Amino acid sequence: MSVTGAARFLTVPEVRARKGAAPLACLTAYTTPVARLVDRHCDVVLVGDSVGMALHGLPNTLGVTLEMMILHGRAVRRGLSHALLVIDLPFGTYEESPAQAFRAAARLMAETDCAAVKLEGGVEMAETISFLTRRNIPVMAHVGLTPQAVHRIGGYKVQGRGDEAERVTEDAVAVAEAGAFSVVLEKVPDALARSITARVPIPTIGIGASSACDGQVLVVDDMLGFFEDFQPRFVRRYAELGDAADRAIAAYAADVRARRFPGPEHVFGEGPAERKGEDS
Repeated sequence: MSVTGAARFLTVPEVRARKGAAPLACLTAYTTPVARLVDRHCDVVLVGDSVGMALHGLPNTLGVTLEMMILHGRAVRRGLSHALLVIDLPFGTYEESPAQAFRAAARLMAETDCAAVKLEGGVEMAETISFLTRRNIPVMAHVGLTPQAVHRIGGYKVQGRGDEAERVTEDAVAVAEAGAFSVVLEKVPDALARSITARVPIPTIGIGASSACDGQVLVVDDMLGFFEDFQPRFVRRYAELGDAADRAIAAYAADVRARRFPGPEHVFGEGPAERKGEDS
């Protein structure tokens, strides 16, 4: 079977080799059209369980299911031809045991063709990460603020200040030693993120961490400005698409009510001359 012209995807070893090199640009995506846009510019596309809040209106990520991640993972995979695809393991699908994690991760990879999975947790998840990586499932780890632990933490609070710095560092070291090929550092102090980045041999991906990390990730809906009621400090809004969409929808509704839309150019005639050039 010929593979001429097949897409050339970034690989896990290539991402791992970017430690200390050109920073990795990462964004989330949940749909095929957005995946196509992100794929043109980014190295890693993450189907995050943030999809529950961004697209499904959930109050946090805890209600996201494996089936939801598979659905959105498939959609995103269809839009990619370059970037490494990583998909989150949702809450409750991997914490019980390494065997449970393997079953969920294997299903996720088999049904979406993703290159790796991401899971939250540090020292307590090291055994699971080792179990998965020894069985050919690449793992991106996630320490610091772990949204699936929002109730235990008591909110979306900065992690690693003061005496807590040692704990977050131990988590990052543990996941690296367990075989993770990269680690997300979320909402940790700048100095701590710099220290961890210098210490661990795998790329660190910052989100609310430090410019010294080996890469950065944001939720695409946040950086495009789709939301007005939620803007974390660590997000830079590169566009205000929410405002633009609001204006466009308002204009559409006004045109419909005033019978300005559809216009003559948007409707279909009956005669041969009128049919000429029609799209259907």
